[in-house]
Amino acid sequence: MRSPVYWSSALDDMPAPDYADVVVGVLPPRATADPRAWAKAVFSVASMPRWIAAALWLRQAVVPLVGIPRAPRDVFRVARVEGEEALIVADDRHLDFRCGVGVDREARLVRVTTTVRLKGRRGRLYFWPVRLVHPIVVRAMLRSAQRRLGAPRG
Repeated sequence: MRSPVYWSSALDDMPAPDYADVVVGVLPPRATADPRAWAKAVFSVASMPRWIAAALWLRQAVVPLVGIPRAPRDVFRVARVEGEEALIVADDRHLDFRCGVGVDREARLVRVTTTVRLKGRRGRLYFWPVRLVHPIVVRAMLRSAQRRLGAPRG
């Protein structure tokens, strides 16, 4: 087996981010290798851990108080699929967000690459606490997607 080598369109779209991280997990044996399916599973509010869904709900309630608009319902929709990666794009007044969800079928790995460009004081203020928990949240969302997409079908 070859060693996996990754590049993400999240980095192509945003070559000099203020924040970037990559979370990698194992592709379950029976799971699809479709990156769009993985992106949908990772960001599905219905299947993410409840504590994350509650945090997103709280975010929607609190951000207008600091002058940041609520995220639209389809904020995590897949903008495009290129090869083995689905890209999610969300730009707003306070930050630009890219998330590439890639599947390496041969190496049996799934990766979630996030890049963020902050805009102004509000963006920095908003993202300061998010930065601390982001990798923990993404790992939990990826584990939930692994369980969901790796479950036996029948």
